[in-house]
Amino acid sequence: MESLRRELHPELPHLAAHLTLLPPRYLTGDEPSAVETLEELCKDVEPFEVSLGEVETFIPVTPTVFIRVAHAAYRMREVHDLLNVNGLACNEEWPYMPHLTIVKMGAEDQAQHAYRVARNRWADFNQCRCIEIRDLTFVREAAQNRWVDLAEIPLGQRLAKAPAYRR
Repeated sequence: MESLRRELHPELPHLAAHLTLLPPRYLTGDEPSAVETLEELCKDVEPFEVSLGEVETFIPVTPTVFIRVAHAAYRMREVHDLLNVNGLACNEEWPYMPHLTIVKMGAEDQAQHAYRVARNRWADFNQCRCIEIRDLTFVREAAQNRWVDLAEIPLGQRLAKAPAYRR
């Protein structure tokens, strides 16, 4: 997936394909409090597996190419709803849809091309289309197209002894 993503958007090789549980949002509190909330809530969420479906796009809303979560999307929705509280709460502009973002392009025509290429490559992909969700990464946008990992949050009772928050 990463090689396809880099091929489709070579200008931004550092951006990874990713599953999103909470779309970008402004926090109502500070980052350490958000991490603490995530750690507390995620203790009760056991790791789970999702399977990926077909390549799709959010055009015309946004020039994003993604793979829809086909199996266990309901689990991602449950976790999304669980985490969308307190300092992490946000009235999101669109309904949450579980997906793996491949690439977000700068323009619709670029996204259409990326969609065609990704759809053809995905059709030829004959390996397992399952992903085990064992932990979450809490990120902050540091600059446009630059995300900083702030904390790794394990699911279930596997919390680390020391806080994972990094400044």
